[in-house]
Amino acid sequence: MKKRSKTRRNVEAVIWYIVMGILAILFVLPFIWMLSTAFKTGPQCVDYPPTFIPRPFSLRAFKEVFAISPIFKYIRNSLVIVGLNIFGTLLSCSLVAYGFSRFNCKEKNIWFTILLSTMMIPNFTLIIPQFGMYTKLKWVNTILPLTVPAFLATNAFSVFILRQFFLSFPKELDEAARLDGCSYFGVFWRILLPNSKTVMFVVALFCFVGSWNDFFGPLIYLNDMEKYTLAVGLVMLKASQGATLDMGPMMAAALIAVIPTFILYLTCQKYFVQGVVTSGLKG
Repeated sequence: MKKRSKTRRNVEAVIWYIVMGILAILFVLPFIWMLSTAFKTGPQCVDYPPTFIPRPFSLRAFKEVFAISPIFKYIRNSLVIVGLNIFGTLLSCSLVAYGFSRFNCKEKNIWFTILLSTMMIPNFTLIIPQFGMYTKLKWVNTILPLTVPAFLATNAFSVFILRQFFLSFPKELDEAARLDGCSYFGVFWRILLPNSKTVMFVVALFCFVGSWNDFFGPLIYLNDMEKYTLAVGLVMLKASQGATLDMGPMMAAALIAVIPTFILYLTCQKYFVQGVVTSGLKG
């Protein structure tokens, strides 16, 4: 019986790995196709049947992208917005999470529930009132609508992750610091933050991906082509290409947009998993 049970488990494991392998191939296939097309020559992009391996490899698509599109300007604009959003989110959300995790008041749970409930409100329902407000403030066609909300702790998910981690942190250290004359902000700045690098990195990573890939916000609030982000620039590039079958330049630009996120996840996967587990399962 034991031998039969072991054989059954081995068969189930093999089937499971086969299914996971097929699914992995299906998920990776579009990325492989994008990578392949980015290095093809013009005639290879319209060949039928299509081939995955470019012969020969060509940088023609990248040269065309740099010639017809200010891609470096789009990247710079995206990096500015991403950097401000990461800084604002880490600063404001960590302070709010510290308050929810350390201070006691009767309405604390009610306010935290209201904060979490904002995650269930679709962003598209807020576009019209937000656009009207930013128009009155004369913020349209500036990066302010895309960056200022990050400094106001509007990212409820980040507040939740940080609060969960802060709750798992022993309060005895806070009390010891307070007895030594440390202020509440000193406890936050000197005790909690230095020990929260992993979870702060996870919040920064989520913020980076969300801001880097944001298309709808820059499209609504930015009117000047010089201020476009990379996500909007890709759509402008697609529009300039028209109905051509040569997707080489488009795939090259898409590859440039994907590389930062891909490298970030590839090099920091250990910290990402560790931060999610630490912040999400405790508290």
